[in-house]
Amino acid sequence: MIRDTIEGLADSRHDVCVIGSGPVGISLALELERLGRSVLLLESGGEAQEAEAQALSDAHIVDPARHDDMRIAVARRLGGTSNLWGGRCLPFDPIDFEPRAIVGGALWPIGFEDIAPHIAAATRYACAGAPLFALDDAHPPSGDFSISSLERWSRNRRLQIAHRQALAASSKIDLRLHATLVGLDWSERRIAGLKVATRDGRRIAVPVGNVVLAMGGLESTRLLLNEQRRSAGLFGGPDGPLGRYYMGHMIGEIADIVFASEAVDRLFEYEIDAHASYVRRRFTPTPQAQRQHGLLNIALWPVVPQISDARHGDGFLSSIALALSIRPLGRRLIAEAIRKRHIPDGMARLPHLMNLVRDLPQTALAVPLLLWNRYLASIPVPGFYKRNAGRRYGLSYHSEQAPSARSRVRLARDSDPTGLPRLEIDLRFAEADADSVVRCHDLLASWLERTRLGRIEFRHQPDERRARVLAQASHGTHQIGTARMARSHEEGVVDQDLRVFDAENLYVASSAVLPTSGQANPTLTVMALAMRLAAKLATPR
Repeated sequence: MIRDTIEGLADSRHDVCVIGSGPVGISLALELERLGRSVLLLESGGEAQEAEAQALSDAHIVDPARHDDMRIAVARRLGGTSNLWGGRCLPFDPIDFEPRAIVGGALWPIGFEDIAPHIAAATRYACAGAPLFALDDAHPPSGDFSISSLERWSRNRRLQIAHRQALAASSKIDLRLHATLVGLDWSERRIAGLKVATRDGRRIAVPVGNVVLAMGGLESTRLLLNEQRRSAGLFGGPDGPLGRYYMGHMIGEIADIVFASEAVDRLFEYEIDAHASYVRRRFTPTPQAQRQHGLLNIALWPVVPQISDARHGDGFLSSIALALSIRPLGRRLIAEAIRKRHIPDGMARLPHLMNLVRDLPQTALAVPLLLWNRYLASIPVPGFYKRNAGRRYGLSYHSEQAPSARSRVRLARDSDPTGLPRLEIDLRFAEADADSVVRCHDLLASWLERTRLGRIEFRHQPDERRARVLAQASHGTHQIGTARMARSHEEGVVDQDLRVFDAENLYVASSAVLPTSGQANPTLTVMALAMRLAAKLATPR
């Protein structure tokens, strides 16, 4: 059931209390219900976006050019960040779980084989078809790269809508809105209860059994940092791992790709597969190439030319640029983090209007089809992609960021209206991160030439490329590493089962627990970890 009241919470009894109704919280609650467990699911916001609730996540960002605004990174409302999510689904790769020199001392306490059995359930709850992430086709790995790697896309990325009927009808899930967790009541090494604030300022104590923080990477870390402030020895102490090793991904473009033939060009279109989900190929370096060349994990794919640059002369692309440049409209069309990455503030509109007028007949036909496919079709196309006669595209990269203790979050001096200290966020990218991106492009250029699939045309001189990667480095939506899993209390915050080392019944299910960032966005992997956690919580001790 879904209720906008705290009535009866002080006397409630549930097997598990899950904090946060985002993709992880919703899927975890539904899986626990399937396994016969009762769940209290607490959400800080309401069903719609509310400025007052959202402002609770405001933070101090040390370098705003390097980190997304918190209104893009956090969503305090039913569905959490599924309201901001683009819908891309793919798990971390097996190599991400291996010890690698390039990620320093970051070690996973589990292997890929530990989450593999749970990827199917995560994919199902994510509405992304079947757990198939590679094609067994005529394009096997040849040398340093593969083009058989697949990303899948959610058919309904607003998971609170996709699963609303199940949540509302459930007799085992008690979902409460406007219930904000502000602290934990400890009884030796157990959490005895939760301190919950309401939007009218009341505080209640909620008794709990097992507790799972599924509040997203930053908010889960913030809550734990506040508990550490009250008891300095928790979570490795002030000099320990909590809040450190903050990571996102390196995202951008430094080159164009030109395909050698129409047949190769067609390979990279969005396609609906046999499991009713959009999928798309990507370029990925093989594990052997990553090890041999000391590369961070990375994926690359073709994108439309820079739509904000009207010199492309394409009325269809200019119509998209104009729509996205109108902020209230653009935010409805695509995720705001993606919109800002492609549309700079102050973009000149007149050249785009001229493109639109010159290309009006073609645009008049193309735009309605795009709108239908993206917003009205039963399986909406996940992105804007248009093939062109020249077979020339931007080459987008999504690269791993190596963990660094200097990249961190900590508590600020001021607090939100509930009394919880705000975060100070200091996300840092390293030259080594950028160097790996550049070297990968060099390898891909050589591989494309050898295989005769196409060619890369760099946009900058060799001695400028690393600086251009760093200039584009900015993130904040993936929130990885700040409460990482590890084998010991000294190395991390949670163990291999996501249980906090210092508490017998407290767990963290968010991207904060991932020790490395891989090339994949973290959503599906964290959902798979949540499925694994559900199985453990449902097993009698």
